[in-house]
Amino acid sequence: MAEEQLKWLNEPPKYTNHGGVLRVVTGHETDFWRETFYGFWRDNGHFFHRSVAGDFTAEVTINGKYEALYDQAGLMMRLSETHWVKAGVEFTDGRMYFSVVITNDVSDWSLVAIPADPAGVRIRLTRHHEAVRVQYLDRGDNSWKPVRLGYFPPSAQVDVGMMCCSPQREGFEVAFTDFVIGPPISKELHD
Repeated sequence: MAEEQLKWLNEPPKYTNHGGVLRVVTGHETDFWRETFYGFWRDNGHFFHRSVAGDFTAEVTINGKYEALYDQAGLMMRLSETHWVKAGVEFTDGRMYFSVVITNDVSDWSLVAIPADPAGVRIRLTRHHEAVRVQYLDRGDNSWKPVRLGYFPPSAQVDVGMMCCSPQREGFEVAFTDFVIGPPISKELHD
């Protein structure tokens, strides 16, 4: 995770990037969201990314000090302010959820409860042309669990990287480890 390859959209007030570990402390009331249900637009979350051409698979392990409503961290794929995907762990109603937001002009939101894991959560985002596929690694049986398959507009390239936000506060602390981007995994949905 060489810093010279990655750049910030909305640099956080505090971060370090050493030895393959990116540690971030979020700014005040940061988020990515567009309109649906809440009626507001926010595009001030922290996103450490690089451009990627064509199809790909990105993975990262996230480990955060989740304390406040909507604390979140994970992967993001972004074409523009109006077209992006964020996927990762989000703290809602006192528990950890795997959360995915796909935004094509307006945002949607899906959640699935997952157990807290002191080792963090490994997540995967794959682009297959017009589709985005989101998974997390279940350490119990060492298998990738499907969470979401959604539409995303085809384009020659997108920005891909690590994302974190704290919509209700500042100071959410999160560590990202083993971030990789490589060729897309097989389109087979069922192993």
